[in-house]
Amino acid sequence: MIKKILCTLFLLTASAAPAFAGKGMDTGDTAWIIVATALVMMMTPAGLALFYGGMSRYKNLLNTLAMTFVAYCLASIVWVVWGYTLAFGPDKAGIVGGLNHLLLAGIGPESLSGTIPTLVFVVFQMTFAAITVALVLGAIVDRMKFSAWIIFTVLWLTVVYSPVAHWVWGGGWMHAMGALDFAGGNVVHINAGVAGLVLSVVVGKRLGYGREAMFPSSITLTALGAALLWFGWFGFNAGSQLAADGVAASAFLVTNTSAAVGALAWMFAEWFVNERPTVLGLASGVVAGLVAITPAAGFVNMPSALLIGAVAGVIGFYSVSTLKNKLGYDDSLDAFGVHGICGIWGALATGIFADPAITAGAAGLLYGNPKQLVIQIISVVATIAFTAAATFVVVLVTGLVAGGLRVEKESEITGLDGAIHGERAFEISG
Repeated sequence: MIKKILCTLFLLTASAAPAFAGKGMDTGDTAWIIVATALVMMMTPAGLALFYGGMSRYKNLLNTLAMTFVAYCLASIVWVVWGYTLAFGPDKAGIVGGLNHLLLAGIGPESLSGTIPTLVFVVFQMTFAAITVALVLGAIVDRMKFSAWIIFTVLWLTVVYSPVAHWVWGGGWMHAMGALDFAGGNVVHINAGVAGLVLSVVVGKRLGYGREAMFPSSITLTALGAALLWFGWFGFNAGSQLAADGVAASAFLVTNTSAAVGALAWMFAEWFVNERPTVLGLASGVVAGLVAITPAAGFVNMPSALLIGAVAGVIGFYSVSTLKNKLGYDDSLDAFGVHGICGIWGALATGIFADPAITAGAAGLLYGNPKQLVIQIISVVATIAFTAAATFVVVLVTGLVAGGLRVEKESEITGLDGAIHGERAFEISG
């Protein structure tokens, strides 16, 4: 009797297995992308919040945390209601996705994207949208209205982020052209960096900028935030393969390599110029290396990652220490200097170093395909131009709806923690 039951169960299992396999879902891939999604989620309300919060002045630390948190919350809602379908809905003239998936219509537990459930893909991509708009925040810390930031976040995700994501990852014109952007050089870093630059110029400089010292509230928090970003970036880059395979493993390796050499390159550049290595410089170099390897992670080998990270550390340092002063803009926490500049370098480096031995069909200049570098240049220029123009429009609309972008002068002087939130991060004695 027991033998018959066991045989029956075996036959049922065997007959069910092909039907499940026919759906194409891979449990290993799915498990990995769920973990990667959790890692990327941590990057915004934990890693970036601490990284930016520690660099802000003590009187604005909580405001920086609040703006990071609210950006993540808003992105979570915008994405599932209309952002996802604009980015990944059916292609409309190569520009934007159709509205077929409003409120995730037509997407259920059985829906697949490759070998993973589409619902997992939706959440994974949502974490990218969230951190991208949160990165913009670094440019205007200390001086933007909280209400204006909320309006800007919703509009920018809709008008700027979602279309660019569609161009590159959703089957849009950049994808059709053959642009390579593994995990977000154009979509995340150039997009956020240029938007931050535009927003900072329109909002204006902080009171006292260039005339008084503006010390970070806690380098300790910034270093901890950088470490969490580094940790989460493994999900960001290796997870973008959407599979647990050799390309994901390579992306994991080159991500760590570029971050490490980026930190050392920034440290030595700073040590040479300013005669001292700082913890803030090390933390910033880590992020510079991570930014630069992001578009290239699934396409380049380890020796190329060493060079990509080293260049990112050096140009990141000079962008922050020299370029900003020469151009005269006030990018509070260097969103453009680190993410914009290093993102541009990473996108171009992908066109130079893409190795077909890592991902078949992806060959750069050094592997006999100069056309790829041309494609990368076009994609970078197009992203900069569109993001700058569209962000400017979003900023103007935000200012009209919010009744201005900037906080009152008194609030800026006393600090936004108390003026807006009625709280303070530190108890100041004496």
